[in-house]
Parts: sequence; structure tokens; C-alpha cells
Amino acid sequence: MNGSLLREGTRAVDQAYKAFSRAWGDTIEAIFRPLLDFLLWFESLLLTTPWWIVLLVATAIVWFSSHSRKITIGTVVALLLIGIFGMWEDTMRTLSIIVVCTLLSIVIGLPIGILMSRSDRVQAIVSPILDVMQTMPSFVYLIPIVMLLGIGLIPGLLVVVIYAMPPIIRLTNLGIRLVDKEVLEAADAFGASTWQRLTGVQLPLALPTIMAGINQTIMMALAMVVVASLIGVRGLGQPVLQAITNQYFAQGVMNGLAIVAIAIIFDRTSQAYGHRLQRHREAAHG
Repeated sequence: MNGSLLREGTRAVDQAYKAFSRAWGDTIEAIFRPLLDFLLWFESLLLTTPWWIVLLVATAIVWFSSHSRKITIGTVVALLLIGIFGMWEDTMRTLSIIVVCTLLSIVIGLPIGILMSRSDRVQAIVSPILDVMQTMPSFVYLIPIVMLLGIGLIPGLLVVVIYAMPPIIRLTNLGIRLVDKEVLEAADAFGASTWQRLTGVQLPLALPTIMAGINQTIMMALAMVVVASLIGVRGLGQPVLQAITNQYFAQGVMNGLAIVAIAIIFDRTSQAYGHRLQRHREAAHG
């Protein structure tokens, strides 16, 4: 009896979702079309720009963010090895989708985190949703997105963003809540408005914690790239998927190591930048 009830319930949900997909799928895809156009433009920019210019720009960004010779040299060596082993184009495609997904996660997640920090009721509502998002198996994310939008870059982009967004929301909320109450009282005493207190006090002081959230968002986006390759996301995930299908050990390991290299570059650079912000804040208050 219980099994029959479950089948009827799931059938009803599936039919309702399919009807929703038929009615709104094209509209939702049209809404995200500008984002797809930006992704394709950025991907084309990385692919058509000479490799040495991309290498110089990446090195400059890493250096100015981290001020670390070790991280900068490691970045140069890793990117040169990726190019030597013929994985440059796939790496650029992966890099483009990670950058776009991270920016979109920040644009959506930061306001939600700020809203959570300002309301215990909102935090009570959003926190269980984030718990579900972070514990749900990554392959399950593909089902509703594919049913709604089919296979392609837009559904792949949405899957990566949804999977990677929780850390930036959680740590934005945490960082703002951890701001010293005495600092906020001083801001109020100087007549700061709510907006001035948020932009001039809370966000700057919470920035190291927010940077940690961005770091985790990037790591989760990279982890989802291989899974998203199942629904048409191009890049380093596709050769890994092919290696699994055809049992190509070396191909899978090499492309997996390229993903690891990109992850380490992002991780070390964002961590170093967060530590610089922390030291700057301590020096300003010291």
C-alpha cells in the first residue's frame, strides 16, 4: 500500500513538473540567454587570445592578489605544463565557466547572506534549504534542470551555480554576524545610516570571511564541472568522462590533475588575498 502511494505521489509530481517545463522552459531559457552569450564571449576571448598573453594576465592577477612568489611561480609552471600536454583549450573552457559561475554565485548569494544576517527569521528559513543543497548528491541536481531546459550550456551553468552557491551565502551571513557590536555602536553614534553601516563597516570587516566563502564556492564549482559534463558543459570534465567510459587511465588522470592544478591556483590565491585583507584590517585597527 505504501509503495503504491509513493508511486502515485511521484507520478503526480513528475506530471506537474513536466507540464511546468513545457509551459515555462523556453521563457526561463530566454531569461538566461544573455548569461550564455557572456559565457560564450568570455570563452572565445580566452581561446582566441595568444596563450602567452593569457599566461601573463593570469600571472599578474595571481601576483597582485597574493604577493607570493611561490604561488606565482607555481601558477606559471602549472599553466605551462597544461599547455605542453595539450589541455590548454579544455582548461580555458573550464576556466571561463568557473569564472562566470563564481560571479553569478556572488551576485545572487551575497544579497541572500546579507538578508540572513539582518533577520533571524530569514536565517531560520534559508539555513535548512542550504543544508539540503549541500547534502544532496550532485547527480540529483541534473534531473530537474535537464527536465526543464534539456541538455546544453545553460542547464550546465545553472547546475554549477546552484551546487556552488551555499558557501558564499553561509559565510557572508556568518562574517556579518561576527562583526563586533561595539564597532556597530560606534558607527551608530556617528550617525551612520543602515546602508553606510553595511557598506562602510560590516562588509569591510566581514570581507576575509566572505573571501573564504568565495574560495569554497570556487572549489565546489570545480568539483561540479565533471558532473556537469554529462549535460553538455565543455572543458576538462568531458575528457574525464570519456576516460571513465572507455577506461583510459592516463587521459583521466592527466585531465584530473589539470582540474586539481586550477583548483590549487584559485585556492592559494584567494586564501592569500584573504590573509592580506586580514592583515590590512588589523594594521588599520592597530
